[in-house]
Amino acid sequence: MSYKPIRKAVFPVAGLGTRFLPATKSVPKELLPVVDRPLIQYAVDEAREAGIEQMIFVTGRGKGAIEDYFDMAFEAEAIQRERGKDLSALEGTRIEPGNAVFLRQQEPLGLGHAIWCARDIVGDEPFAILLPDEFMKGAPGRGCLKQMVDAYNQVGGNLVCALEVPMADTPNYGVIDPGKRDGVLTEVKGLVEKPALGTAPSNLILPGRYILQPEVMKILETQEKGAGGEIQLTDAMASMIGRQPFHGVTFKGRRFDCGSKAGYIEANLALALEREDLGEHIRAFTIAELDMIKISAAA
Repeated sequence: MSYKPIRKAVFPVAGLGTRFLPATKSVPKELLPVVDRPLIQYAVDEAREAGIEQMIFVTGRGKGAIEDYFDMAFEAEAIQRERGKDLSALEGTRIEPGNAVFLRQQEPLGLGHAIWCARDIVGDEPFAILLPDEFMKGAPGRGCLKQMVDAYNQVGGNLVCALEVPMADTPNYGVIDPGKRDGVLTEVKGLVEKPALGTAPSNLILPGRYILQPEVMKILETQEKGAGGEIQLTDAMASMIGRQPFHGVTFKGRRFDCGSKAGYIEANLALALEREDLGEHIRAFTIAELDMIKISAAA
């Protein structure tokens, strides 16, 4: 059976990034670099790999730099060419004309509201959602969204990325109430947003990747505020369970929570260690720093 292709992806990038102040006072958190590429670039590359054609960015005040980032850098490119410099570092930083849409979430009313702001652009098509501060690193050619699109082509309906975490961490996330499992696919019987400690139905969380049918927009239109006093996407998705097929896709790869300082530093360290031009130096530096810490602690 064939299903409507996933051609559009929504990137909610209106958040204030308060956990990274003062850096995010003037720089959107989505442009914070992991080694030498901003978080939003990794998310867009992941979407492209999965066959996404149109990128929809839901922004807010002070996020104009994201739009500038994906535009042509006339001066920088001209100077680099004049000096005979390599321009390969800029590959992928320009989205094809007409394939990038920027719109604003004027009030911080939650993730569900941010997605609803893109309703007219999404139209009547199934679409993907990527949260850029959730850095999902899969094998080459097998990014998180690519894995999910492959699963969607088998079962259709709605899909969420599923990731196992310690039960103690479940109050921080949306959690899956699981049904039967078949390989990487888990039937979703229910969704709970940030359950109280000890009440989560499983340790399968939603780490910021979704493929949803357009009917979710109608639900979000009248969605009441949920956890945190915000319009929660998880609540709207839960309303669709039983009406349409709904599965979790267990991600094969590594996830870095770059919405936290610790996760952001971990991502930088992990990627730097993999780089041919940086790995050896960073490995030696890390070992030396750990030795210095041990010596200081023993003194």
